[in-house]
Amino acid sequence: MSKLLSPIQIPHLSLDNHVVLSPMCMYEVKKEDGIVTPFHHAHYGARALSKVGLVIIEATAVDPDGRITNQDLGLWNDMQKEGLAELVSLLHGFGTKVGIQISHAGRKAMDAQRPLGPSAEAFNESYPVPHEMTLSDINKIKQAFIDACQRADEAGVDMIELHGAHGYLLSQFLSPLVNQRKDQYGGSLENRYRFVKEIVIAVRAVFKGSLWMRLSLTDFEDEKRQNSIAEWQQIGQWLEADGIDCLDISTGGLLDKKPTIPIYDGYQVPFAAAMKQAVNIPIATVGLLDNPTLCEHILQMGEADLILQGRAMINNVNWLAEAAVALHDSTFTAYNGSYQRGIK
Repeated sequence: MSKLLSPIQIPHLSLDNHVVLSPMCMYEVKKEDGIVTPFHHAHYGARALSKVGLVIIEATAVDPDGRITNQDLGLWNDMQKEGLAELVSLLHGFGTKVGIQISHAGRKAMDAQRPLGPSAEAFNESYPVPHEMTLSDINKIKQAFIDACQRADEAGVDMIELHGAHGYLLSQFLSPLVNQRKDQYGGSLENRYRFVKEIVIAVRAVFKGSLWMRLSLTDFEDEKRQNSIAEWQQIGQWLEADGIDCLDISTGGLLDKKPTIPIYDGYQVPFAAAMKQAVNIPIATVGLLDNPTLCEHILQMGEADLILQGRAMINNVNWLAEAAVALHDSTFTAYNGSYQRGIK
């Protein structure tokens, strides 16, 4: 049996394999009401039938002005919760575990009426200048995260991922490149972590399932200006102490610039491996991991514990079945006998 396709037990979550559908925005809420649509049932249902261990539903906003675009999912009201519950029930019926990424886009909320950020600095010339968040704004958004996570819990999800990567609001607070605040939420690393800390502790108090955090471990800037790997490792240790069960490690998104590092299959894995050296909780990795042999190698070498598949599973919904063939893993079985006949 391959490690990739074998079961794994992580805090508060038991998975049938090490493969996770990465949260990817679909921008398919055409009514702009944040409510799950038939598209989401078909899209996530197809991946659940592939027998992926965990489906993470795309970035879902805690506030209307926290959406990346107005065509994102939301979880700021109970109608949205009801739609999510139907989707979760469908996916559970197909045998997969279900998570959701909870997010606020901050200064990257393209369609926001009143965009917010830790400081009044726009992402680029195409985005509006955000309002520097007052303490009242901070408390309001903190409560919005708590409320959204409570709704996700009531909808039946097994896992929640707080989106602290890719330049969205939590990521903005963590970064010295964007967070220019002079109060208790800015300045030192500990102060920049404070907003995230308060949200994590509050959510942990109301959600007993598996709680994850996604982080970007580089902003492709001079390490003298951005958080260093050592500082990210410190953040990881704080997150572990505050109740996070798994760290999902990615890169970039904070600044309007392309990566300054070589891009190759598994190029983000070294960042996951660096975090794994610093914490005792599981680490997930992502990014150009469509080669099953490479994924198996990453797991066998202990560089990460979970493989997140994004575009690979958009391109090939039967990726797991083909991975089983590539890894000569005869223990993998498709969803049913009819699907099994399609495995070559």
